[in-house]
Amino acid sequence: MTSAEVTDLRRRARCLYSAAEVEVALDRMAAAIEQKIGDSNPILLCVMNGGLITSGKLATRLDFPLQLDYLHATRYRQQTGGADLHWEAYPKLDLKERTVLVVDDILDEGATLERILAYCRAEGAEAVYAAVLINKTPARKLSPVTADFIGLEIGDEYVFGYGMDYKGYLRNAAGIFAIDKQDM
Repeated sequence: MTSAEVTDLRRRARCLYSAAEVEVALDRMAAAIEQKIGDSNPILLCVMNGGLITSGKLATRLDFPLQLDYLHATRYRQQTGGADLHWEAYPKLDLKERTVLVVDDILDEGATLERILAYCRAEGAEAVYAAVLINKTPARKLSPVTADFIGLEIGDEYVFGYGMDYKGYLRNAAGIFAIDKQDM
């Protein structure tokens, strides 16, 4: 895509949630996370690349001891759809006997999150939780997995912003925006 094409797509997109609304949702998520796991010395595990912004914004709101790590597992690889999960990087911290909070941008089909949570359990995590900024309802679920902490809900729309991308672009958009089906 060219810069002009990305700019045009961004201009045509509909704003579902403003940056202010997303920030309020992040505040709510952080309060719920702190109440549930604040005393467990957790690992906040960012799912790259989409979970980067949500993880960073949540981490600065969590006023308790935690460690940060990341993993990179993706099905989309700069596209708008995908099938097989491709692992780019595994966490460096030992998950054994730890509480792990997996943070991602969106829960749609659930296949990626389900595999990541299973990986954490297989690595011996004592407890595994999932936090997502966006939960699609109804989603086209490939998996019954659910998130423990959810920021906002959307319908069946393709969205970008706050970490979510369109073909590798627009993760940095300040707000949650939906694109028209014709742009898919």
